[in-house]
Amino acid sequence: MAERIRLVVFDWAGTTVDHGCFAPVAPFVEALRRAGVAISDADARGPMGLDKKDHLRALLAAPDAERQWLDAHPNPVTKSDIERIYLDMIPLAVESVAKHSGLIAGITNVAEELRARGIKVGASTGYFKEAALACYAAAEKQGYKPDFAVCASDVPQARPAPWMMYRNMEALGVYPAEAVLKVGDTVPDIGEGLSAGCWSAGVVTTGNEMGLSAADLTAMPPAERSRRLDVIRDKLLDAGAHDVVDSIRDVPRLVEEVDARISSGERP
Repeated sequence: MAERIRLVVFDWAGTTVDHGCFAPVAPFVEALRRAGVAISDADARGPMGLDKKDHLRALLAAPDAERQWLDAHPNPVTKSDIERIYLDMIPLAVESVAKHSGLIAGITNVAEELRARGIKVGASTGYFKEAALACYAAAEKQGYKPDFAVCASDVPQARPAPWMMYRNMEALGVYPAEAVLKVGDTVPDIGEGLSAGCWSAGVVTTGNEMGLSAADLTAMPPAERSRRLDVIRDKLLDAGAHDVVDSIRDVPRLVEEVDARISSGERP
């Protein structure tokens, strides 16, 4: 039985880097435009957190996208079509990650504080290997490097399957699952933690659901910001999150709260 949290597994874009989760958006929009399907940035954000091929399938299954595809192509979308669009996306995504991998304020201090408490810092992402490596390198240059990191193309099935969580647990030698906390900004993030039997928490101000830079978030009228944050909190809680916090800065406090829940006999 777990006595406390000993591993926190963080998401990347929208959680620890890329405030507002911008890097993954433009590559989907451009790759689909080249395939004859026009989608908005908001459309592209919808399935965020999934493996990028699964993300493409979800986008092309939307009624308007499906109609556009059939207007431009003689047959419905096939597996080979997804593969071709995915390959088109790779250089676009690597370029976009290079532009949008600034650290989210507080992550280096949070990582240091967790390690000072004897807690390992892991990471998982829906990025494929090429984009993930670009993200890792950009973050390390700015002073953030998790103890272990795994991406969607490293495992047989990505979020919400538990395999990236299990890879972190194995590599960092932490078990049982209730000693692990997953932190991310999307519904698939929450599902990933739950599927692994871990605690799962969402962040709301910096992620894909809010979709705003730090400056734009600050400039938003307080009433509108509060309303939107409430909607995002409800969405992540409805997805099964054990808790929701404003940002990465709140994770050390969250760990203390989860430790108290574990001490009281609660399990995820």
